[in-house]
Amino acid sequence: MRVLGIDPGTQVVGYGFVDMESGRFRNVEFGEIRPPKDVAFSARLADIHRSVQELIDRVRPDAVSVEEAYVTINAKTTLRLGHARGVILLAAVQRGVAVAEYAPREIKMAVLGRGGAAKAQIQWMVCQVLHLDPACVSEDAADALAAAVCHAFRSTGAAQSFRRP
Repeated sequence: MRVLGIDPGTQVVGYGFVDMESGRFRNVEFGEIRPPKDVAFSARLADIHRSVQELIDRVRPDAVSVEEAYVTINAKTTLRLGHARGVILLAAVQRGVAVAEYAPREIKMAVLGRGGAAKAQIQWMVCQVLHLDPACVSEDAADALAAAVCHAFRSTGAAQSFRRP
């Protein structure tokens, strides 16, 4: 199973492709989408949409796993994040790829066994599992890889997390 995980944003969208076969994970690709800052918000959304479609076309995931929106104190920020999520979900649906959405807490539970983990802890664990150098994986890309791992766990009935003994 190949899963594209996405950590949505309006300035930076983290993405990560993970293959899971026989309970083993393999990193395929990860990175960030950074829409131009000096354009209208609608143009940023169009860039995110186009970029996600290009990723799907190139790497051909079986599913897309997107982190659900979280509510911030700033309503405008929350609303804009919702817009970014919308164009990401639309890109996947237009390409005929199954979409799953997970709350940040659920992703953290799947990867670390506790929902209150810090971003740095998620980054470290994802890098351990995928044999990546944490210095080379941004927090946004690590969150996206974690979303992909979460979906692989949930959809295949694999172990619930990488909890350490």
